[in-house]
Amino acid sequence: MQKFPMTARGLQRLEDELRKLKSEERPSVIRAIAEARSHGDLSENAEYDAARDRQSFVEGRIGELEEILSAVEVIDPSSLSGDHVQFGAQVKLVDEETDKEATYQIVGVYEADIKSGLLSVSAPLARSLIGKRKGDTVSVPAPGGDRTYEILNISFG
Repeated sequence: MQKFPMTARGLQRLEDELRKLKSEERPSVIRAIAEARSHGDLSENAEYDAARDRQSFVEGRIGELEEILSAVEVIDPSSLSGDHVQFGAQVKLVDEETDKEATYQIVGVYEADIKSGLLSVSAPLARSLIGKRKGDTVSVPAPGGDRTYEILNISFG
């Protein structure tokens, strides 16, 4: 079985989502289906169809989360160290074309959120950074042409 690396924060977020789906969303959908059924003819009942669609989504997401959580391997970035980029590292970069700086933490696929600076380990930028050191330059394919970044700093924790 494939293991999914993840930080403790990412694991907590997925567990919270699963708990909410099971304790709030699932009962809410069941109530909505019961209410829609009480309105009579189900063949032309839009409320019933919408509730069933929502139920399908909720049950599918519960199954997906349970599968992911059963294969999570929690990695604590604060226990890592070194001078090269690896899973869990916070990497400060500068775009060599625009001089814009950005900091990303390399995290698991299921906890990535680029707006929060959480970069998926499978993203092209993360893949090009893995194994590199402070001062190294990486080139990353992008829609508008390759982008070049210099690693300014690497930290853990």
